[in-house]
Amino acid sequence: MRALKTLTIAAALLGTVTSASAFTQPTHKQIAIDAVKYMERNPSTTNFAKLQAAGAAAGYTVDQMADAIGQGARDVDDFQDTFICGAITGDCVDAPVYGVGSFVATYTAWWHFQNHTHGSDQHGNDLGGYDQRYMPSSDATDTALRSWLINDHLDDGNGGMTGTCVWFWGWSCSEDSEYNSYGITEANYRQGSSSNKGMYEDFQTSPFQPIDNLGQHWYDQFLASPSFQSLGFALHTTDLLQPHHVWVTSGNSHGGWESWVQDNYDSIKGSDADVAAAMSIYTPVAANSPDVRSIMTQGGAYAYAVGGGVITSTDSGTRTAVGQQVIPAAIAMVVNVLNHAAEQF
Repeated sequence: MRALKTLTIAAALLGTVTSASAFTQPTHKQIAIDAVKYMERNPSTTNFAKLQAAGAAAGYTVDQMADAIGQGARDVDDFQDTFICGAITGDCVDAPVYGVGSFVATYTAWWHFQNHTHGSDQHGNDLGGYDQRYMPSSDATDTALRSWLINDHLDDGNGGMTGTCVWFWGWSCSEDSEYNSYGITEANYRQGSSSNKGMYEDFQTSPFQPIDNLGQHWYDQFLASPSFQSLGFALHTTDLLQPHHVWVTSGNSHGGWESWVQDNYDSIKGSDADVAAAMSIYTPVAANSPDVRSIMTQGGAYAYAVGGGVITSTDSGTRTAVGQQVIPAAIAMVVNVLNHAAEQF
């Protein structure tokens, strides 16, 4: 059945290049590296000394430490932790069968949004995540995606939700569960909110957890056992400075914008003065508070406020103007989290 869907929908997806995992992986890594280097150049206004001491204790130079953090931020897009199961076939996959190069490389991308167009969600989060019901900027790509995954459900392990029972020389209700995404991934990203399997029974009405919860999960892992890798995982939340991820759309030149940012990163990342100015967007979290989600959400609110232009336009001037605001703000968000993290080693 999925193969048949591919024939009817693939045409609608042609031209939607790269993945919907927000900034490209190289951009994620570079933002984190630039944040560490900003701290190195500005030790009097950041917690660089403590961060450097932690790196030295682990045997890292500053550059090696920055690379390790950046690699963690990059690697979240490669997680194989989210499988979607066919409504009829019960076949569970972690990526579109129409191949790499489409608008979404793997389904782990659905945890990388925070919806600033709608507000609270069914889970009780103050801001929800990806949800096909609340997408005011939805376009043909989003519609094609909804058609492709209609009634498919989140993999919830062996013996969980199944596809429609079919007759094939006897009734069959089997499901090819690959990974208990509801019991592991969704549970990790629940972060004090409430959930039940029925919420994920149909893709088109599934309220995916927001990315600040993803970030907090990995920050909790960092607090429990400090490592630059888990800290880097938490910093994948620079997705929140990608406007498509706070307006919540897989279309509207989502992939084209990300590629443009990667290609033009050096010219839009700004100076130390731009990053310093962007630091005022954020309210630092007290060192004894383990919850850093407020920093992440403030970054998302900023991108929502200044980034709408790239949702409706592919004009280079518009993209430059937005990029020159959101990239320094992304670097500043990472600096704020690293300042807090430096107190935890």
